[in-house]
Amino acid sequence: MTKGDQVAQRRARRVAIGNNKGGARKTTNTVRLAEALAKAGYRVGVGDMDPQGNASRRLGWRDEPHKLTISEAIEANAEGVAAQVWQPIGWTAPYAERIVLLPARYTLQDRETEAGLKGAYRRLAKALKGADEHLDYILFDGQPSLGHITQMTLAAADVAVGTTEPGYDSLEGAVRYRDFVQTSGEDLANPGLGFAGLIVSAYDQRIGAHVGQLANARTLFGEQVWGVVPSRAVLTNADESALPLSEVAESAEVRAAYELLAERFVKEVPVA
Repeated sequence: MTKGDQVAQRRARRVAIGNNKGGARKTTNTVRLAEALAKAGYRVGVGDMDPQGNASRRLGWRDEPHKLTISEAIEANAEGVAAQVWQPIGWTAPYAERIVLLPARYTLQDRETEAGLKGAYRRLAKALKGADEHLDYILFDGQPSLGHITQMTLAAADVAVGTTEPGYDSLEGAVRYRDFVQTSGEDLANPGLGFAGLIVSAYDQRIGAHVGQLANARTLFGEQVWGVVPSRAVLTNADESALPLSEVAESAEVRAAYELLAERFVKEVPVA
């Protein structure tokens, strides 16, 4: 019996993955880290907190009008309602059964209009209460904003993880995200919230600017830089085709990078 196959008696560890800039590989890292954790035997939930719904699509989820999404769970403003939203993903890899999804569609954007309502920032946490005890981890794919949806995500999370490309603007966005996390716990009624680490993605050592920005990332984040994912077309191809890396040719190098990240992740964010 694997770690993830054991019946959990506690709720999942909830991890918000973000950056205050678009194009920072948030969705790629959320999906591929979930894949690596599932391969290692953990039961993983992916919460798609971006109205674009890219994480949902890349996990093979097909949107149909009758299917519930995270938007409806938040709108309901009721404890545990997320239990009705968890759905299987569309991959057929053997470990895919250990990944479940809180999918998103564009209607998630409507939740922004509720930002001024009493307790609105706690609605995701309320929806998850008692609804994630069957999981080891939930990875939330965030949008490139520090607005209401991101704040709801952080209010429900145990820790946050940043993701960045090795570029000046992307790294600045990661710094803003980290600093926001570190100063917002009390305001979000989540004083235990912390920033756990940074993933550097799309790295090409042949590009001088990448080498320089990786050095800057290590200066700014120190030991919180968890690892580096190389820039490889195979990763883009897998994302575009909504396939697990295990079903894509010549993906061994990238798979190894995410497996190492998963090992660091479990060390830094252990299952309770």
